[in-house]
Amino acid sequence: MARVAARLSADGEQSTHPVDEVLPLPKLALYGFQHVLAFYAGAVIVPIIVGNALKLSPEQLVYLINADLFTCGIASIIQAWGIGRIGARLPLIQGVTFTAVSPMIAIGLGAGGGTAALLVIYGAVITAGIATFAFAWLPAKAFRTVMRLFPPVVTGTVITVLGIVLIPVGLNDAAGGLGSPDFGDPKNFAYAGGTMLFILILMKLGKQFLSSISILLGLVVGTAVAFLLGDAKFGDVSKSDWVGVTTPFHFGVPKFEWFPIVLMLIVMLITMVETTGDTYAVGDIVGKDVDSETVARALRADGAATALGGVLNSFPYVAFAENVGLVRMTKVKSRFVVVAAGVFMIILGLLPKAAAIVAAVPHGVLGGAATVMFAMVALAGIQTLAKVDLKEEKNALIVGVSLAFALLPATVPVFFTKYMDADLASLLNSGVTLGATAAIVLNLVFNGLAKDDAHGAPVAPVAPKASDAPEASDASKASDALEASDAPKAELPAQPVAAPAGAEKADDAETSSAG
Repeated sequence: MARVAARLSADGEQSTHPVDEVLPLPKLALYGFQHVLAFYAGAVIVPIIVGNALKLSPEQLVYLINADLFTCGIASIIQAWGIGRIGARLPLIQGVTFTAVSPMIAIGLGAGGGTAALLVIYGAVITAGIATFAFAWLPAKAFRTVMRLFPPVVTGTVITVLGIVLIPVGLNDAAGGLGSPDFGDPKNFAYAGGTMLFILILMKLGKQFLSSISILLGLVVGTAVAFLLGDAKFGDVSKSDWVGVTTPFHFGVPKFEWFPIVLMLIVMLITMVETTGDTYAVGDIVGKDVDSETVARALRADGAATALGGVLNSFPYVAFAENVGLVRMTKVKSRFVVVAAGVFMIILGLLPKAAAIVAAVPHGVLGGAATVMFAMVALAGIQTLAKVDLKEEKNALIVGVSLAFALLPATVPVFFTKYMDADLASLLNSGVTLGATAAIVLNLVFNGLAKDDAHGAPVAPVAPKASDAPEASDASKASDALEASDAPKAELPAQPVAAPAGAEKADDAETSSAG
């Protein structure tokens, strides 16, 4: 591993491979595998958290992980390679969005848990994917109008809410997992604390490559320690097949229910914000102009991948900000590196034994890693809000009241479980849903629709080390360049609505349609 890291670091520093250059096969494999390493922990954590919350069996959890990786590979290839007017043709890795975790758990628990809950989730995911795909074909003017609903005060609030709502999920895992007989055992917290400490040390002292895979290494080392102490069980690994194929509708025919669909549509609105920001950020990094058509192609890929995810037993997809940071860090700009990473993920998705190993990660270890990741999500929202004038009372009210709404389900759960209709509760019993809705509505009441030139590019961690994130000054320069550009602004969506990795593209590069 150290040898691979050294080679990547030495070669990456000098690399200026253009976005459309096809690298030699050894380099494609090497750089593609690094993307998989940086991405893997984030990819598998969502099905693990959702599967555990719905009390799925170990075999079902293994299947979810395989289905997720398999679909991630296909989605990333579609986004980077491009099919007609679908896919941004930029080095963007696609992964399951964390935004959907809390809403999917709410939908699943409302449906009674187990595989029956998955069917309701998949019905909502398929519908939301199709809706996103259709939205991305809207005329430019209508496209821009919708995106103006998400100025920094809204996106910053939503991302902060997302992190705050997810942190308790990580802490519950750190305690041993809700419902487990040893829930709250100090031993579980010891594993969580040790894993967290190891990750933080790597992020503080490790080289850029090690820092970028600190979450993955934390899971590996934490699980190894638990195994040596007899607390990690790998018995299901021997029972798993070497090869397994993900088949459509493995758990049954999806169920299409109104409230879960509305909830998932809200999730996809937020993921569109994320993908828009990542598209502009990576375009700026690779030196390729990003216009409204490029963003629309990226969102079409999101929609297609999400609908495909519902068919292939997975979840909603979004461009992963972590890998945008990796592109900047290595300076390897070729989109075909992401295509290679997609091939690796498809292969991993066909290996149930690999998924069984991941499923055996103890709750305490998983909780330690997840808590760090979710805390970083909340920090991303705070960084975005730093660009907002919170001395302005109306902006402060938007943020404060939205956070209060977001905390309602966790603070007074009995209101939703005892005094509310079950279908309505499945929609509203989510801090992300209430917080996001409150932020959008309050912003419209106090500020109205955002003006294109009133936006600032939000900042979010695109890699574990803060030094790897786009600097605020770069974003500011990009914004100034956009203002002075002769390009028709009517063709551009409101760029800074994007959350993770938000940096706007304003260079005078060739148009993305040539990609």
